Parts: sequence; structure tokens; C-alpha cells
Amino acid sequence: MSRAFVFPGQGAQSVGMGRALAEAYPAARAVFEEVDDALGEKLSALIWEGDAETLTLTRNAQPALMATSLAAMSALEAEGVRIGAAAFVAGHSLGEYSALAAAGALTVADAARLLRLRGEAMQRAVPVGEGAMAALLGLGLETAREVAAEAAEGEVCAAANDNDPQQVVVSGHKAAVERAVEIARGRGAKRAMLLPVSAPFHSPLMQPAAEEMKAALNDVRLAAPAVPLVANVRAEAVEDPDRIRLWLVEQVTGAVRWRESVEYMAAAGVTDYWEIGAGKALSGMIRRIDRQAATRQVGTPDEVRAAAEAVA
Repeated sequence: MSRAFVFPGQGAQSVGMGRALAEAYPAARAVFEEVDDALGEKLSALIWEGDAETLTLTRNAQPALMATSLAAMSALEAEGVRIGAAAFVAGHSLGEYSALAAAGALTVADAARLLRLRGEAMQRAVPVGEGAMAALLGLGLETAREVAAEAAEGEVCAAANDNDPQQVVVSGHKAAVERAVEIARGRGAKRAMLLPVSAPFHSPLMQPAAEEMKAALNDVRLAAPAVPLVANVRAEAVEDPDRIRLWLVEQVTGAVRWRESVEYMAAAGVTDYWEIGAGKALSGMIRRIDRQAATRQVGTPDEVRAAAEAVA
């Protein structure tokens, strides 16, 4: 059985995530401590005891989700499951940084600092209230692209996340995205709704953030991952650090090609996907992309032990 470890993106966060892991596994607690040290603040206290609104802020959610994923990965390793148990790693948007840290390409501390910067840079790129994102359900990528093009009217509106055959997210100027919602409904979308996000991620409006990330990534040591990364922006495997660095910059303004990434892994023989960290959104997407796929969440001590038993 060929396996992939996949790492969730923004929206998966919840107050309390990872706390049971930290209490059950010293190695998991050490990950949260390393992230706290890297950021110079007690992010772990916010994750475990803070309010949901503050945790959801992009600057907090991004490193918090990475910390939780890496804590789960450390717990797996404590149970004898190494990264080499996977044929590929992949992550949804910020999850790509989690995947790279899990595979040893980035240190946990560097991933935390990069994601804090990424969150702040994305928020700075577009003033609050000027951008938006919307989920279009039941249209497919090509129709969603047509809807976005029609809605643009000289503004930016682009397909930002191709999540699965039934869900595409568009991103851009708020008025254009609102037009896209109305056009999509007229095109027969099952649902079309604005998302509760603070910026138009993965759209050309993020170019200032891409420039900041390019400078930051140039200052960070990036090693070859222990297993290949299936990159968001190209939906193909990559191991070369220079190319990974380039594609992480492209990822800020480029679309998350999640559907194609899962199709790539399936074509390479992957049948089993472990969602490492918080939530289960990726597992749902994966099953809609590949109906033969087996999925497993690994975010609690019980789930870690069950996963370890599955490969024993």
C-alpha cells in the first residue's frame, strides 16, 4: 500500500487543537515549545486556551496549524512511524510548509517564522474590506474560471483553490467576487457563498506578499525533503530545494491545485492518505477526488496510536 501524508490549511484551526498530543507525548510538547521560542511569544497558550477569533487571525492560524501538524508528526515518530512511511507529502496552502518541515526540508522554527511573516504579509497586501473569497460548489474548474472572468469587469477575480471536482474557490476584489457569487448561482451552482476570510488569498492581489516571501525564503536554509513534496502550484512532485523555494513564492499568488495534486498521487499509486494535524477537510476532498482512496485523520493520541498499529 502506497501512502501520502497530507497537511491541512487555514480553516482547520480550533481552540484546544494539539493539547492532548502535547500532554501525551513529550516530543509533541517540544514542537509547541520550539514554535513559542521561534516567535518569541506563547502561541501555544493561544492555541489551547485563547479565543477563536484571535486564533483565526491569519498571522496566528498559519503557524498554529503547522505546530499542531508537526506535533502530530512527532507523536507518530515516537510510536515508530517515520516520514519514510509515506511516498509523498503534500499540504494545502500553508500546509505545504508543514509538509516541508515534516520531511526535514525546513526546521520547525524556520517554518514558524516564515508562516508568521506569510500571514502578516498576506494581510498587508490588501486593505481589510477590499478583497474577498467565495466557494462555488457544483460547477467544476472550467465553469468557475468562466464565472470569474465574467465577474471581473476590469477588477481581479480568479480561481484560487481547485479543491475537488465539486468545489472551486474564487478570490479577488470584493465587488468582483460578489458578482461571481451571483453569476455562479445563475449558472446552476449548488451553492455559492462568500468565505469568512480576511484577504483575497491565492490571487494576483497577493503580489506584494509574494515579494516579501521571496526575500524571506532566500534567507532560509532549505534542504531536499526526505520524501518528495507534491507542490500546490504545479501538482507534481519536487525535491530540488531551489525549485521548492521558487514554487513557494509562486504559491502566494497562484492557485492551490489540490484536485490535480491528489490525482497525481493517485496515478503514482497512492491509495492511503493520512491527514496529519487538525481537522478532516482534506480527507473529504480526497474522497471526492478519488473514490477508491482510504483516508485517516491523525490529530489525537488515540488516532496516532491507531495509525501506528496500522503500519506495525
